Amino acid sequence: MPYEFVTLAVDDRIATLTVSRPDKLNALNDATIAELGAAIDEVRARGDIGGVIVTGAGRAFVAGADIAELSSQTPLAARARARAGQDVFRRFESSPKPVIAAVNGFALGGGCELAMACHIRIASDKAKFGQPEVKLGIGPGYGGTQRLTRLVGKGRALQLLLTAEMIDAAEAYRIGLVNLIVAPDALIGAATAMMRQILANGPLAVTLCIEAVDRGLEMSLDDGLILEANHFGLVASTDDMREGMAAFLDKRAPAFRGS
Repeated sequence: MPYEFVTLAVDDRIATLTVSRPDKLNALNDATIAELGAAIDEVRARGDIGGVIVTGAGRAFVAGADIAELSSQTPLAARARARAGQDVFRRFESSPKPVIAAVNGFALGGGCELAMACHIRIASDKAKFGQPEVKLGIGPGYGGTQRLTRLVGKGRALQLLLTAEMIDAAEAYRIGLVNLIVAPDALIGAATAMMRQILANGPLAVTLCIEAVDRGLEMSLDDGLILEANHFGLVASTDDMREGMAAFLDKRAPAFRGS
């Protein structure tokens, strides 16, 4: 489908989804949120896409929400806006296909929340992260209080949320918010290389790993272990497992088919 505020390009099974409002530092208005939802649904549905890299146009990843829209919202409209954004970001997080955020610049507010909804975050060494909502008299609405705590721990998350501090890529890496830091001109290449490494593995196994981690976070350890064992049994019935084992024993590269 055609998009106005995002672009979706596909090359050799890797989609690149770019938020493209560079004159607004890619701020998330309602229309952009809706297009992100449509784009991730398209990624999940298309057979020629194995995974997606999410990035921003220009010097920002996403510099937050569109304040012009937020400034006049009523309480009911604010809650509805938050739930709509949460639903979209949850579709990124629960995608059975891997999602890598390539954070090229400012990832603030909704931008940090979008990055956190991706499975893996690679940052330019020029990237900046933060949840500055309290400076505006509001709080995060697209999952920031929940995902930040899960990624970096309660104390560090509360410090970032309550102070509205903006941190650089090195600090984000130190606290576990990002997985890797690279030079700006190496960002998309690094994200693509990691995605190719993922896509070389068994696609069903990759999907089940994503699901086990995502669902397991909300379970007790015992229930999570049962989920893992069920997945371990499920993949034992697949052609991919037989191909992976045979390729290992034959000392050759596997040819997975996703079945």
